[in-house]
Amino acid sequence: MNRTVTKLSVLGSTGSIGRNTLEVVRQFPERFQVVGLAAGCNVDLLKEQIDRFRPAVAAVRDEAAADMLARFFGGSNYRPEIVWGSEGYRQVAALDAADTVVSAIVGAAGLEPTLAAVEAGKRLALANKEALVAAGRLVTERAKARGVDIIPVDSEHSAIFQSLQGNPRNALKRILLTASGGPFLRATPEELARVTPEAALKHPNWSMGRKITVDSASLMNKGLEVIEACWLFDVSPDRIAVHVHPESIVHSMVEYVDGSVIAQLGVPDMKIPIAYALTWPDRLPVEAPVLDLFELRRLTFFPPDMERFPCLRLAYEACREGGTAPAVLNAADEVAVHAFLEHRLAFMDIPRLIESLLDRHQGGAATTLEAVLDADRWAREEALKLAAAWCR
Repeated sequence: MNRTVTKLSVLGSTGSIGRNTLEVVRQFPERFQVVGLAAGCNVDLLKEQIDRFRPAVAAVRDEAAADMLARFFGGSNYRPEIVWGSEGYRQVAALDAADTVVSAIVGAAGLEPTLAAVEAGKRLALANKEALVAAGRLVTERAKARGVDIIPVDSEHSAIFQSLQGNPRNALKRILLTASGGPFLRATPEELARVTPEAALKHPNWSMGRKITVDSASLMNKGLEVIEACWLFDVSPDRIAVHVHPESIVHSMVEYVDGSVIAQLGVPDMKIPIAYALTWPDRLPVEAPVLDLFELRRLTFFPPDMERFPCLRLAYEACREGGTAPAVLNAADEVAVHAFLEHRLAFMDIPRLIESLLDRHQGGAATTLEAVLDADRWAREEALKLAAAWCR
């Protein structure tokens, strides 16, 4: 087993993935050193992380947060370099000292730092699925040109990655992507129309950030994962079948041409795929509950209902259309979810708004960062107008 110290930059350190990453670091201090942290505006938590892990550089969202963070370390013997904004995030992502960058900033805001890490030749532990959703061709082509390994952190994509190990890629037939189904798996259309943000944030199995939890409830998160899987594993969307699996024990499966199906199972604990992404091809004895199949007794699977959960259908359609359509899908979803969480849109307005934007989208190639950002900008502006017009 490789015993060298891996130096990490963690983008999105105060979010769910970032906190779990630092918990893995805490468990294995002999294996990891944190050299860079990037967060949003949760300055108090970032200050605690800086005190514990002593990074050389820390980034925050804006100048006001940077000033607040600087005041914490005003009289201290130790003070990290404090940077802010998009340039600050890119700086942390491309630190010379970093070996591996954990990309866990939520949403399209993670795209440019992710690309910066790739351009700097860093190994990428990828949790920011939106980078591949909006700019999959850009990210994967640049990673290939720079010789950068992209190791997925999402539990589902980690499961696929693990199930592909040791097998020829041309033997792959299908990816069987599992979904918990979220908290409204058996809700009627009438019940879905009355869903509140408070109810949507109560995921039955996983503890995640607010945006991804709502996406899980609408199945948009699974749609984004379909698009991400297409780029990570070089398959068409028609070779990815979503299987609803309420127990969240089988994290995904791979079907081979000979009919064999290989699955990765585990308790729903993000520290497991995070640790694997950080140490692949090694494994660490992570502190996590043990999977007891005798206690579990039963695993169930059934197809998703794309009529009741149209976000999944829209994601497949955007993926098949290609170009900038997935960037529009992602941007519209971010705006719609934010409006829903603020009680300005109904739950089922989320897919309605996204579909409206996709219908109006003129299309275009996603071969440059500028093209992707232009599509993202247009979708956000139009989605904000629609959300304002539909405001309850």
